[in-house]
Amino acid sequence: KVEEYGALWLAHQMDQDIELATIIDEFVPRAARETGPSIGEYFLYCVWNRMIEAVSKNRLAKWYERTAIQQIHPVDLDELTSQRYWEKWDRVSEKALKEITQRFFERIWELESPDADCLLFDTTNYYTFLASDTPSDLARRGKSKDGRHHLRQIGLGLLVARDSKLPLYYSVYPGNIHDSKQFETIMDEMFGIVCGLHQTKERLTVVIDKGMNSENNYAWIDEHARIHFVTTYSTYFAQELATAALDRFEPLDIAKNIKLLAAGNHEDLILAYRTKGEYWGKQRAVVVTYNPATARKQDYTFQSKLETIRQQLLIMRNKVREKAPHWKNPDAIRERYVRLCERLHVSSDYYTLFFNHTHDGLSMSFRKDPYRVSRKQAMFGKNIIITDNTDWTTREIVEASLDRWQVEDRFRLSKNDDLVGTRPVRHWTDSKIRCHLFTCVVAMTYLRRLELRLSSAGINRTAEDVMDD
Repeated sequence: KVEEYGALWLAHQMDQDIELATIIDEFVPRAARETGPSIGEYFLYCVWNRMIEAVSKNRLAKWYERTAIQQIHPVDLDELTSQRYWEKWDRVSEKALKEITQRFFERIWELESPDADCLLFDTTNYYTFLASDTPSDLARRGKSKDGRHHLRQIGLGLLVARDSKLPLYYSVYPGNIHDSKQFETIMDEMFGIVCGLHQTKERLTVVIDKGMNSENNYAWIDEHARIHFVTTYSTYFAQELATAALDRFEPLDIAKNIKLLAAGNHEDLILAYRTKGEYWGKQRAVVVTYNPATARKQDYTFQSKLETIRQQLLIMRNKVREKAPHWKNPDAIRERYVRLCERLHVSSDYYTLFFNHTHDGLSMSFRKDPYRVSRKQAMFGKNIIITDNTDWTTREIVEASLDRWQVEDRFRLSKNDDLVGTRPVRHWTDSKIRCHLFTCVVAMTYLRRLELRLSSAGINRTAEDVMDD
């Protein structure tokens, strides 16, 4: 008989010193006549599955049949049904789950002692297939980060320790709430928990993106003696900075540039220009970076879109010249042009349309605006970083901002169809959705622990590769 052993044994190893089931059972103990696995064990079996090959609760027992679970952690597989999960998770209140989550992360902190002088926070969302009339406070229609705007979304905010990439806190929220509003809602709780962890640094910096920017959020951070920030800023609202001449920029002494130099790619070095300015009521350090590779990609895409617009304008002009039906009203033609630009996600300011009424009828012409085009091109590859850590070097500020990919990497893993597999969300009530997302975050955390164990043994491989082996 062939059974999956290695990956399940490895998942079991990641839990041995955490004992997730024990933590959960402390807060949600067995009922008087309850039999079979405890609620904590139901969570654990789900987490192990999500670390290896995520399946629905309906298929969970059948999946475990192909594994060596009886040699590793014996269980009556007839108990692992979707109905039993529904009944067990129904007993886990939102308050209990919060306490379980906090105790779990405290345990991670005790064992791993991640360096927490710099934290990374970001948000994502997961689309669901909940029907419009299914009651839910969490699943709401909002801007989907996967482009599925017509579906109901559930938001997830994740705080990660910069050096270890270990999650330290997460929050689940309705999919129609803006990132900055959610960040404002959870700041007290999130930083209260992190500051309360053993051996945290006196000075904590949180790295966020422009989606979290708001006057209220930075007023709160400014009043908090221990918390500092590094954020990005929209080039649209700082066009003078974003169009700064490249002769002000200098190459950065960062790891990415060192690799580019070693490979002989001198033309791709990331450049930076440092200044200062008043943002959110105080003087801040400002760094504008320039990435030539990104600038080339953006320019190629931009020129391609401008050419598409030009070709469409030529077609429009011909229709006007031929006096085609529905092409005799200048306002309607302008409206068609604006809609074309919206579909291509390009401003309609780059071309100007002219209409003239003569004895022959309506004529149309158009002209590209070279000033607006060149100004847009001057912004390509530019990124604006703002921080209240005015004593940090330019290199430290840029590297902290670049490291935000570590949270995005956790989100990418959460959307992996095999590992973690957060979506599709197959639960239809908010309480079960919260339980589901908790198991996904625990699975992400355990997979990262696995990578840290491998790294300490001199093996630099991803959890995906190892589980695949």
